[in-house]
Amino acid sequence: MSSTLFRTKKVEQSILDTEEPEHALKKSLSALDLTVFGVGVIIGTGIFVLTGTVAKNNAGPAVALAFVAAGVACALAALCYAEFASTVPVAGSAYTFSYASLGELPAWIIGWDLVLEFALGTAVVAVGWSGYIQSLMENAGWTMPAGLGSREGSDVFGFDILAAVLVLVLTGILVLGMKLSARVTSIVVAIKVTVVLVVIIAGAFLIKGANYDPFVPKSKPVEAGASLDSPLIQLMFGWAPSNFGVMGIFTAASVVFFAFIGFDVVATAAEETRNPQRDMPRGIIGSLIICTTLYVLVSIVVTGMQHYSRLSIDAPLADAFKATGHPWFAGFISFGAAVGLTTVCMILLLGQTRVFFAMSRDGLLPRFFSRVHPRFKTPHRPTILLGVIIAILAGFTPLTELAALVNIGTLFAFVVVAIGVIILRRTRPDLPRAFRTPWVPVIPILSVCASLWLMINLPAETWVRFGIWMAAGFVLYFVYGRTHSRLAKGEEPAAPAGRR
Repeated sequence: MSSTLFRTKKVEQSILDTEEPEHALKKSLSALDLTVFGVGVIIGTGIFVLTGTVAKNNAGPAVALAFVAAGVACALAALCYAEFASTVPVAGSAYTFSYASLGELPAWIIGWDLVLEFALGTAVVAVGWSGYIQSLMENAGWTMPAGLGSREGSDVFGFDILAAVLVLVLTGILVLGMKLSARVTSIVVAIKVTVVLVVIIAGAFLIKGANYDPFVPKSKPVEAGASLDSPLIQLMFGWAPSNFGVMGIFTAASVVFFAFIGFDVVATAAEETRNPQRDMPRGIIGSLIICTTLYVLVSIVVTGMQHYSRLSIDAPLADAFKATGHPWFAGFISFGAAVGLTTVCMILLLGQTRVFFAMSRDGLLPRFFSRVHPRFKTPHRPTILLGVIIAILAGFTPLTELAALVNIGTLFAFVVVAIGVIILRRTRPDLPRAFRTPWVPVIPILSVCASLWLMINLPAETWVRFGIWMAAGFVLYFVYGRTHSRLAKGEEPAAPAGRR
């Protein structure tokens, strides 16, 4: 059985799969498109939603250091992703990379993990978007009916209708084609980056030095029922990390890490890139550098404008400007955040549908979902299915219940990709690599260590939920995936007419 569980799919076969007419995605993206996608998905939740949460509950003004720590961990992983994405330019990101290096069962596990990661990520951002829209509405004197708005901090049962509608609209755009999605993203990213620069420049004139004291808070009472204790830390060292202090920075880093998953999504678009060998590394690494710089600057400004203990959870940037007596800036930021978060939501949804599509093309999920639309050449079936499911999830699930679970899924993917780089270097040294991760195996090992450290600092309940999802994945694989896999059936894609 072990030989079947760890059977690998040849890189050449994966590439040949992308040329089957009924299962082939259209190649239309350039390096600029990929960079825009990366910036579009990275710049969003970390600045517009999570900054206030981690500053208030973990790191105080030192949230800037948390962004640096998370950025370094992501940079290590980005180097590994860049090599894989340029070597195996196939939809599916870490799932496809794992299939080529670690085997079918590890590939299934990471694919199942990515489905959860991107689904919850989309829902998180949709809920954040809804919060900013409601902030704009309140500025205009309008309020959502009870039970139809954001439920964060509320005991009233309801459905966030705005979050659900956003997901459904973006689902329709993705069905209509990748190039249309890229054009929409380019326009929205321009607006979003403008808003971020306005925050940095205008907010710099409103900074009060007293708000940075203390820069690294030592302690703060934890809200009733909130637990940030990590079971692994307690098991290994006999103590739980403080919510503040130096350990608070690392705890914050493990939370804001969610904001950096954009380059992971860029990798899922490798199959739809015209020149992936050249453009994938540029898009992945370039977008990460740009966004980390902006994150650090914004977090410094917003914690200087308003004391970290008074930052809001739902809309920290907009509310910080309100608190300093500049409501016009608050409305401008809410508008930019609402517009900007749409691209984050859309690109995360894009990433999930491509992973689902790749898994169904390999037979690990029903092949029904691997056929592309005859006109738009998009995986319309999984896009519609997942869009509806995520819309329901976004409508019913509060933000705080989602964010941490997304992080652990992302970090797990980073660990697998880094290990895969080392293995594929040894098993397939002959493969042409347009981009090579430097200092292998040092960089991949550092990436694994950094990702595991951030995972250790996640809450105990996050590990429990992640374990339940993984257990369900194992059951589904042994019930369906293992016997329906194309490798199990000995199927190989038919070569295109020009290659026969």
